[in-house]
Amino acid sequence: MTEQNQQPHAESAAEAAQVFEAAETAPTYEDLQAKVEELEGMLKDEQLRSLANEQNLRRRHQEEIQATHKFAGQKFAAEMLPVKDYLEMALLDQSGNFDALKMGVQMTLNELEKAFEHAHIKAINPQPGDMLDPHQHQAMQAVESEQAPNTVVNVLKKGYALSDRVLRPAMVAVAKGGEEQA
Repeated sequence: MTEQNQQPHAESAAEAAQVFEAAETAPTYEDLQAKVEELEGMLKDEQLRSLANEQNLRRRHQEEIQATHKFAGQKFAAEMLPVKDYLEMALLDQSGNFDALKMGVQMTLNELEKAFEHAHIKAINPQPGDMLDPHQHQAMQAVESEQAPNTVVNVLKKGYALSDRVLRPAMVAVAKGGEEQA
């Protein structure tokens, strides 16, 4: 029993010696202050790096947005160049051959339609009898007609949409509404 009592006491003595040694080598206030300043310096450096990184990301993002806006129509513009070339050639033609000129204009129109297709530009071309859609049509005239009121009688100008956004509504004449058509 005595040996068992001495063993725990020996462990306590060893622990006490370690605590005493640690107390003798414990950092001083100046050491702790220096460590705090070092950590604060590291934190400040990290904050500055993070801020610089954030500013660089913001700048790059703005540059990308500007480049996108600047060159957004580049592909469409490149597809318009042959159309312009064909129109200039048609104006230079002095042959007097109306059929050749008509064929050239048709080829130019085909090239333009192909460019519109690649750019996702679609015609808005309502048919007579279609209901007026204020989101896609603009009523320019109201005319007497046998058709139901507010239906398209005639298309004055086709409209166009880029993807789902209307670039220009179709300009139409619509049937008048009223008591005389009842």
